[in-house]
Amino acid sequence: MNNESRRDFIKKAAIAAAGVTIVPRHVLGGPGFRAPSDMLQVASIGVGGMGGSDVNKIFQSNKANIAYLCDVDKARAKNSVEKFPKAKFYTDFREMLDKEAQHIDAVSISTPDHNHAIQTLAAMELGKHVYVQKPLAHDVWEARALTHAAKKYKVVTQMGNQGASGDGVRQMREWIDAGLIGDLVEVYAWTDRPVWPQGIAWPAQKATIPSTLDWDKWLGTAPYTEYFDKLVPFNWRGWWPYGTGALGDMGCHNLEAPFSIYGLQYVKDVQASVGSVYVDEFKRGYFPESCPPSSSVTMTFPKTAKTKGDVKVHWMDGGIQPPRPDELGANEKFGDGGNGILIIGSKGKVLADTYAANPRLLPTTKQYKKVAEKYQRVPGGANGHWAQWVEGCLAGYGNMEMSSPFEIAGPLTEALLMANLAIRGADLKIDNKYPGRSLKLLWDNDNMRVTNFDEANQFVKRTYRPGWEVNYTF
Repeated sequence: MNNESRRDFIKKAAIAAAGVTIVPRHVLGGPGFRAPSDMLQVASIGVGGMGGSDVNKIFQSNKANIAYLCDVDKARAKNSVEKFPKAKFYTDFREMLDKEAQHIDAVSISTPDHNHAIQTLAAMELGKHVYVQKPLAHDVWEARALTHAAKKYKVVTQMGNQGASGDGVRQMREWIDAGLIGDLVEVYAWTDRPVWPQGIAWPAQKATIPSTLDWDKWLGTAPYTEYFDKLVPFNWRGWWPYGTGALGDMGCHNLEAPFSIYGLQYVKDVQASVGSVYVDEFKRGYFPESCPPSSSVTMTFPKTAKTKGDVKVHWMDGGIQPPRPDELGANEKFGDGGNGILIIGSKGKVLADTYAANPRLLPTTKQYKKVAEKYQRVPGGANGHWAQWVEGCLAGYGNMEMSSPFEIAGPLTEALLMANLAIRGADLKIDNKYPGRSLKLLWDNDNMRVTNFDEANQFVKRTYRPGWEVNYTF
């Protein structure tokens, strides 16, 4: 082969080789193949119970690799560990993020409420996208900090109130935009929860810590206390040091629709009444660490671009329900029987079930004008909530709309935590009296302070256990 032929051969061979390298990797791997570099690399903190469900839903997007699992309870984590055997397992989220940050794109957080903020901030500060179970935070200050941080660090966020991705809230929005119920008058939302103990004394008898549970890490930001029976995995919801009661559990589901439809933001005032528990027929019990068995809260929101004035939002739990609408038939379910949403307008009413599912205009026997579909549905509806987040993370910050980004979820959670602040204020015993029960708490939103009952401000931001402080500067 002469020199010219040799040069021509080498040139053609190089071109051919280059051509091979640009063949899409999914073609090389066969149908359905996605190269690891095309997949979202996810770390999950809290992978038992709801956390296990979240991990599975994220994985089912077919665009996420569950690369790391973290849980302080090895027994609770067992199913997820077995399902994702290639995922590296940790018991300390701080160690996981410290060692694996460069390999992680996004973090799913499904731990008890009191540890949401410290774990979410740690991930966002590393530039990781985050999916966080509802409620977003435990305290008002935490919700504000997470909302601010999401924008600061430019990460894709989603709260785990999957109803926000459902068709129901979009249908309701279309009806309301079309003027079918007129101007907003007021909103009611309710739940039959709690279905765990509330309004009880702190257990006097400690129990043996399960051998699979790292109790110190489970406590995290909460004050150190002795372990007691049945606190884990579920009953923590009814204790203020860890949970946020029925309102924290279901409020993000049942108030998301009216909150997002009308563009509500921060409360201007809030008042609460709580159910009492008696230790005997004459003496009322006082259990400051336990959420009350039932509550009723009224929040006032300032006027928005979609309302004619201030908005009253009523929340009820523990089986309390608002007055049944006259337009509802005698045998028709009020909500889904235990939970519901009722939006009252000047010309009509909308009723829906939990998660804003099954919306209907009242009375259901009336014929209403057909309203064109205006808002794009999320593929899979509520079940597509997790995949939407995965897609958003792959698209990058600001390139895809999320159903419950912290921009919406943060103020929603903060409003609910303000309702909890009022509940705790109403249940606050001072000099053998309950002065907060007769007050409407006035809220200075800019300074995050109650202006007319200073004792309630202790619930805006709690004191963290040494070594577990949540630090953030606005």
